[in-house]
Amino acid sequence: MWRDTKNVYHLFIAILANILYRFPSKKLKIIGVTGTDGKTTTSSLIYQILKYCGFDVSMVTSVGAIINNSEFPLGFHVTTPSPFKLQSFIRKAIAGKNPKYLVLEVTSHAIDQHRIWGIPFEVGVLTNITNEHLDYHKTYDNYLRTKAKLLKSAKTAVLNRDDKSYLFLEYIKSLKKDNGWITYGMSDNSDINSNSFPFKTKIDGNFNRYNILASIAACKAIGVEDEKIREAVSTFELPMARMDTVFDNGFDVMIDFAHTPNALEQILSSVKPKVKGRLIHVFGSAGERDYIKRPEMGKISARYADVVILTSEDPRSEPPEKIIDQIEAGIDNKKSTVLKNINRQEAIDMAIGMARKGDFVLLTGKGHEKSMNFGKGEEPWSEYEAVEKALKKAGIET
Repeated sequence: MWRDTKNVYHLFIAILANILYRFPSKKLKIIGVTGTDGKTTTSSLIYQILKYCGFDVSMVTSVGAIINNSEFPLGFHVTTPSPFKLQSFIRKAIAGKNPKYLVLEVTSHAIDQHRIWGIPFEVGVLTNITNEHLDYHKTYDNYLRTKAKLLKSAKTAVLNRDDKSYLFLEYIKSLKKDNGWITYGMSDNSDINSNSFPFKTKIDGNFNRYNILASIAACKAIGVEDEKIREAVSTFELPMARMDTVFDNGFDVMIDFAHTPNALEQILSSVKPKVKGRLIHVFGSAGERDYIKRPEMGKISARYADVVILTSEDPRSEPPEKIIDQIEAGIDNKKSTVLKNINRQEAIDMAIGMARKGDFVLLTGKGHEKSMNFGKGEEPWSEYEAVEKALKKAGIET
């Protein structure tokens, strides 16, 4: 009841923001990207393809906003900005020389809270839907229905044919006209797949192939030439903190934003076959968020990692020790060494200090974020600076 009342307030704010900025989104073709994982990579690739083709395109993702080639920060722990911030970005975007497209990463919270009210979506892209944000949505079905709102409102819906959500969302197809429904996936029963649309890429991971196929489908939906798409895909580099190898001298250190069970499964299964020595995984789980996923994250990490180091990741008002214990409760693989340190810098120091030739240190959860929350507001944090400090402490030159 309280959430419904609060969302009415959010709707009022969104309407007011649209009126104040004179509904600027009506002058652009908006491509919205939603899903549990892969939103930022998919949004960034769509942006790069359109940029490569010479279009005037802007983008708003969790990493930040790029509006008319200028970069703007979003603030701490933000993906889809508040209505006033979002409309101000869109207003800036239409001030370009030849404004054309805006790629917008859209969260389920933003949909439910009406932050995207008034925005006409040309294309709505869904990456996947796994069990996440159930602290907010309560059930998978509610989460699914919230994501579906974006697909319903968009002129063209782009869906992952291989994702379990597809069977539940197929009913939307009856709402679409002409080419308003495009599927992608690995199998030939999808409209866009590696056989129907072969491409070359520099990035690893089966999950990234899905992100690429989603981007291809979205760009084809708005009429981008196939060859231009292929050329852009072949040059694409991942956004900040997405499979980002920051050290590779003797052993490797990678930073990734993975913070859901599915994302951990994908990144760990991708890097494990390439590791000659030990896989050392440092991670935690956010406080005041979906606690149900914590044991599953521990189970998945121990399935692949030789050494699991559990630490803090925005515990907020929750005791970090409690969160770590809940993660550890899911670890049933006794072959993995489990270490715990609530101080994230010390945990990273520990991982890099024990790394030897052939080892692989994977840091997940914080990625590009610039702060850490221990319940007393945001405190400065950089995963990248933490790695530099750890390497220096270990006496390793970079």
